[in-house]
Amino acid sequence: MQPADLQTITANEEKSRAKHRCRLWACGSTACLSSGAGEVRTALTAAVKEHKLAGEVQIATSGCQGLCGNGPLVRREVEGEASITYQDVDPTLARQIVAAEARSGPDLAAASELAAGSLAAHILPETHPFFALQHKVALALNGRIDPERIEDYIAHGGYAALAKVLTTMTPEQACDEVKRSGLRGRGGAGFPTGIKWRAVHDQAGERKYVIANGDEGDPGAYMDRTVMEDLAHQVIEGMLIAAYAVGAQQGYLYVRGEYPLAVKRLEKAIRAANRQGLLGKNIFGTDFSFTLDIRIGAGAFVCGEETALMASVEGNRGVPRMRPPYPAQSGLWGCPTLINNVETFANIVPLFDKGAEQFASVGTEKSKGTKIFALAGKLKNTGLIEVPMGITLREIVFAIGGGIPNDKAFKAAQTGGPSGGCIPAEHLDTPMDYESLRALGAIMGSGGLIVLDETSSMPDVARFFMEFCADESCGKCVPCRVGTVQMHGLLDKIVGKQATNADVEKLQRLGELVKRTSLCGLGQSAPNPVLSTLRYFRHEYDALVSERQA
Repeated sequence: MQPADLQTITANEEKSRAKHRCRLWACGSTACLSSGAGEVRTALTAAVKEHKLAGEVQIATSGCQGLCGNGPLVRREVEGEASITYQDVDPTLARQIVAAEARSGPDLAAASELAAGSLAAHILPETHPFFALQHKVALALNGRIDPERIEDYIAHGGYAALAKVLTTMTPEQACDEVKRSGLRGRGGAGFPTGIKWRAVHDQAGERKYVIANGDEGDPGAYMDRTVMEDLAHQVIEGMLIAAYAVGAQQGYLYVRGEYPLAVKRLEKAIRAANRQGLLGKNIFGTDFSFTLDIRIGAGAFVCGEETALMASVEGNRGVPRMRPPYPAQSGLWGCPTLINNVETFANIVPLFDKGAEQFASVGTEKSKGTKIFALAGKLKNTGLIEVPMGITLREIVFAIGGGIPNDKAFKAAQTGGPSGGCIPAEHLDTPMDYESLRALGAIMGSGGLIVLDETSSMPDVARFFMEFCADESCGKCVPCRVGTVQMHGLLDKIVGKQATNADVEKLQRLGELVKRTSLCGLGQSAPNPVLSTLRYFRHEYDALVSERQA
């Protein structure tokens, strides 16, 4: 394939789309599929045939449309009109949606039945706060393309950024562009991506590797799963650009074993990219060649840590090792290796498409761009969101999330999963960026955000996360292997109203010890939920101790 071929594919796709006046996108994400989206699509297709609308209304499968708690979702798209989203769609409602198209023709608003009928309660306009207040960069195409069609991705600008980089930029220039953008790793630690790329680029060696970390294990988090399911080609294109920049010839997508749909769509995307000549030898007629494979994890949480992940890819037990050397120096099979989270790779394409300056114009001084969050817990609107770095927690919870149901009060937000911390109500106006969250004893993490209301017991929340960390410890180092179990035991005593003040003090000291002495980042961050709840909700621990003493 040559760069000009992308334009030919785009023109053919546009011609095909123009044959239909309306497109109904049935969400095909795991969240909607689990609530019946497959049956909804079947009903839509049957209704189009029944009403003889095959030449007017096209039924297509989209990626995640965002408002997962209200799924299955169906989005109506007509050229020149604002799109609308139908929520809580079942097969009966799906047939009514198509019937409305048959009655109303090109102008949906002309159907008087819609205003007063059963469909009205299911309509979410684009102006709904959940959609309107987001700023989509990495997820700009999510819900707007068929995740299993490479032609659809290309028709929306896909692989044009790769062509631009390969034909107009040197590897050094590509590294510098990422550095100027201010992009930081979206996997949790927030390390500057451009510095990491340049470190791998500058290493000598004929063999280098690029790895996409899709081993997402945080409870309640599904950002990476959605990106891999719905934007597989965007991740692949980002990896190709990275490989060119650092001088790698081989890449691996490491996918959590519990994500079968992501594996299926990634495999299909890799086959399609190979057929089009976008993977393999002499891509776009240049000297650049790159091959890509998938490796499936066995469910170990620790394999989200980069050195444990590499051990797993090599076929060994997934446990971390001491650093240095860092992966950039000696990674996969002892070769220089670039490891980035899949969300980081998804940001690479818009970064090179629009340029570093535009990317850096969003966010804060030290946290550039946007962040994807999986918004869960005690909220009216739950789902996947992408917002500018620096947005306040209050805006996310009460504007996008719609506030707390049943007139309950907000109590805290848990960010960063088992490695994160709890943010109390007095810090609702905290900017969501790396530095601000770290100052509160929390972390950005990969993007899990669980909202808790006044009914939540914070010691019980801490116990839940500590149980997870104790179960998932790889066992290589004593502080994590033993310390997390002991911390969980103390939390059991506290929640069971069997503890003393000395037990609470011991929990504090033990948490700080585990944090300071564990081998890898996962063990070092495991005490965070405990330490942050002790910091902000110590009165709840003391109350449980008092009940025991009474």
